[in-house]
Amino acid sequence: MAALRATTLAGSGRALLSVPKTLKTPKANMSFAALPRGKKVALTTLGVVTAGGAGLALMLHQSVKASDLELHPPNYPWSHAGPLSSLDHASIRRGYEVYKQVCSACHSMEYLAFRNLVGVSHTEDEVKVIAEEVEVVDGPDENGEMFTRPGKLSDYFPKPYPNPEAARVANNGALPPDLSYIVNARHGGEDYVFSLLTGYCEPPAGVSVREGLYYNPYFPGQILEYGDGTPATMSQVAKDVCTFLRWAAEPEHDQRKRMGLKLIMGAAILVPLLYYMKRHRWSVLKSRKIAYRPPK
Repeated sequence: MAALRATTLAGSGRALLSVPKTLKTPKANMSFAALPRGKKVALTTLGVVTAGGAGLALMLHQSVKASDLELHPPNYPWSHAGPLSSLDHASIRRGYEVYKQVCSACHSMEYLAFRNLVGVSHTEDEVKVIAEEVEVVDGPDENGEMFTRPGKLSDYFPKPYPNPEAARVANNGALPPDLSYIVNARHGGEDYVFSLLTGYCEPPAGVSVREGLYYNPYFPGQILEYGDGTPATMSQVAKDVCTFLRWAAEPEHDQRKRMGLKLIMGAAILVPLLYYMKRHRWSVLKSRKIAYRPPK
């Protein structure tokens, strides 16, 4: 009798273990068909209005983009455009010469300091000499008065005008933009700036231009002489100043690409190791199969 009771209990235990568990699943979200008629109409109207507005905005954008009043700059083959290409630091140096001799007369670069040039385009001694050529207003001194001193490495590039109002007066109401981040602030980047700088045209009848100068209806021509002897052609000048402005807007350009190269090299080593661990270390767990025997 005891053996029969044990067998019955054991059979009942197997039966209890064999009973499939019923999981309570949350109710499904209400479908669109089950919504009231008013909500259906509202959602349909909202979808039509949204799609219509997006289509109208796209059409207006395409019409303006394709208009004859807008010219998009072409894509130029910049030497630093590659994923692993660095900036041409000799061109950065020449570009700074262009900015100093030409652009600084109207445009500021208030976010760039002299110390930023050290190790990029000039040596520390060269930058100190360049900074000392600038008279910086400092103070007050112990008597409470302002004074001028030679520039230092920590000083920022001087502004051509004391305030925006003076800049507008000197440029017939136009405010020359700051060039610190100009290539990032304009669609097309350095392509736009290069196209703008090389947009000079032939002088109109009655206007004579001396040799070495270029005619532009908005900007006067300039004579440049590079310190390294590079011919200062119009395209060379535009290329150098665009490279300088790209570096000014993105000083971490070369460092970012070096870090990316290191990341790629590290991933080339790490990814195969992770694949080996997944393929071999976890193969036992991934291939394990649990079988349930139905109750007899």
